[in-house]
Amino acid sequence: MLPIDPTNKLSLNRRIMEGDLVVVYERYDTFGSKVFSSKGGFVYLLAPTPELWTLVLSHRTQILYIADISFVVMYLEIVPGCVVLESGTGSGSLTTSLARAIAPNGHVYTFDFHEQRAASAREDFERTGLSSLVTVGVRDIQGEGFPDEFFGRADSVFLDLPQPWLAIPSVSKVLQQDGVLCSFSPCIEQVQRSCETLKSHFTDIRTFEVLLHAYEVREGNLGSWQDTDGGLHKSNKKRQRSANGLESSKPKTIMARRNGETRGHTGYLTFARLKCTM
Repeated sequence: MLPIDPTNKLSLNRRIMEGDLVVVYERYDTFGSKVFSSKGGFVYLLAPTPELWTLVLSHRTQILYIADISFVVMYLEIVPGCVVLESGTGSGSLTTSLARAIAPNGHVYTFDFHEQRAASAREDFERTGLSSLVTVGVRDIQGEGFPDEFFGRADSVFLDLPQPWLAIPSVSKVLQQDGVLCSFSPCIEQVQRSCETLKSHFTDIRTFEVLLHAYEVREGNLGSWQDTDGGLHKSNKKRQRSANGLESSKPKTIMARRNGETRGHTGYLTFARLKCTM
């Protein structure tokens, strides 16, 4: 971890100021500053939090979404002051959340082998005000490994590579003792090969698949909702209190069903901890 500088504080002000980058939403059920559109109606201006940025960024590659990202940040044990290495910058979705997690005095060093992709990500971090927390490099981590300057410095490492097992020997050198690695792979065959390689220098090897199901809950009757995907649940409350505080025997049906935010399989997250050497 990097030493804490008490004079370096991240601003938590969510108020939008003139000249700020904003996210414009047209949906009626979002929150933000309402402004009227020149085409009629109104739109919302929202501060670009990592969660919103993930939804609106340019998809230069496949990205991780909120469910996977929150899981990664937790299991990598990332806190303010951490030094995090990432290989596979891609569209910068995860990088943005990593930067918030290590702020105000940590740093994310992210690498991509594709020069134009790295340049586009660097521009995005400038626009979102994260350039002081994120350094973007161009490097083939699978072929070259992480730079020697990071040996023994990283608290956590994240890999999003086609052949992550090729980078694992380098990860074992850059991680501090007891540091944590996470590797994202879309196919189980990649996971199996990576786990075999991890056994040499890592322990506590675990693989997860994160599935997100969002539900809408409301009072009503079964006829008001069509159960088209098997995601409808109901419960009956036979007794409830009326407005005057007296109990009523009129049945009340509470229903819940999955809504459009449900996300299925995106890939597998494999975590491992570097073995401590005496």
